[in-house]
Amino acid sequence: MAQDIVPITLALTGGDLVTLWAPRWREDGEEWEAFLGDDDHVFAFADAADLAAWIRTSDADGLEHDLVDHPAWSVVGGLTVDELTPEDIQRYDVVGVPELVAEEPDTWSVDDLAEITEMTRSLAEVCDLTVVLEILGSTQSFAALQQGVAVFGGRDGEARWAELADVVAERWDEVVDALDSLVTVPEVDTELAAKLRATATPAPIDDPEDAESGSAEDAENHPADPEAVVSDPQDSAVDGPLADAPGDVRADTAGESVRTDLVDEAEEPEPGFWEEVGIDPISILSPEGEVITLRCFLDDEPVFLGRDGRIEVFANARALRTWLADEGADGHDLAEVSTWADVLTAAVGGDLEVEIAPENRYVLLGLGEDLLEGPQAVDPSQLELAVELVLDAADWAGDTETREALAPSESLGWLVSFVLRPDPNRLTPSPPFTRESARWRDLEDRLLGRLRHP
Repeated sequence: MAQDIVPITLALTGGDLVTLWAPRWREDGEEWEAFLGDDDHVFAFADAADLAAWIRTSDADGLEHDLVDHPAWSVVGGLTVDELTPEDIQRYDVVGVPELVAEEPDTWSVDDLAEITEMTRSLAEVCDLTVVLEILGSTQSFAALQQGVAVFGGRDGEARWAELADVVAERWDEVVDALDSLVTVPEVDTELAAKLRATATPAPIDDPEDAESGSAEDAENHPADPEAVVSDPQDSAVDGPLADAPGDVRADTAGESVRTDLVDEAEEPEPGFWEEVGIDPISILSPEGEVITLRCFLDDEPVFLGRDGRIEVFANARALRTWLADEGADGHDLAEVSTWADVLTAAVGGDLEVEIAPENRYVLLGLGEDLLEGPQAVDPSQLELAVELVLDAADWAGDTETREALAPSESLGWLVSFVLRPDPNRLTPSPPFTRESARWRDLEDRLLGRLRHP
């Protein structure tokens, strides 16, 4: 299975360096993974323009490297600087790991560490960095990062995080040194790189006021700087449905756009019953039909109506109400929620209305077939909700395989991330998508296997 060649950024001692990574692909019955480099080094560059210039001259000169025989290499030579610019999610801050483990674990830090660790492991495995593999294998805490922040909660979780921090404090410098020695910056045709750099899309300015506060001296010193951008304060940093919406638009700490509306409190609708109790009815539509169940979040962790990884589901609202008023009073994880008594009171009194919000309707039907056709055939909204559901159910059930399969370093995870975070500068995944479709069906089957009709 031929996978894409992905631009990535490695943050090492010398700063941010751009290189290319080929995630695992299958060829002639064997599985491969590679980086732009040779037997001794990984080639990395100061920016995408230098990378583009090197690719063009190396192809012209017939230089050998580990990606020459990759099925997608013939496409790479014609990519623009924008297309060779790594996305933010493909930046691996290896040198910043000690700062991440110095704080208390949260969703963002654990996810970042998991991605950095997996990329570091890939580099070590492909390039035979024995010392790095030894360090990553010295504690199970590195592998536990793939399970998410929940595994670092409680007394045992705190011990895992402390063990991880100790290893990083004692030996992460060895990891950085090994990667510093592995990475080399080849000579680049600077004239060609400058021409290519001038064709790149200038980076946006986050604060419009900064763009307007430039001095006349700056303008004189940089009269023809192609990187200079003046941003209209009225321009929105958000694309899509929020771009024309009223209210503030700001960037949150995760780099995603967040809209805050100034809404008159008198105009806000009164919270409904389910909002007050903090539990949501949800529906799941699959090839086996539609079912409904309940789910809530405690400390940002999903909790379903069920126990031991099995979710109680019902054909309709009436069946759910009847079960809740009778045998569903206890014996499941939601019974431990502080507001559960309110749900039971409404169910027993016949007052429980089961209304499902649009964001809690999950449609699995047809996704496997759409993924087989490729990203253009997939509805991003449907896929995003489906991924949310399978991850929530897997995390609640203690299943780590689902989250691992959807990591961007895996073929299915890479395809899913392409659909959910489209970017014109991103290399389009190449068909066939048989493997990704089959893997998604496996995840669906794992989820459907957890559903139980009482």
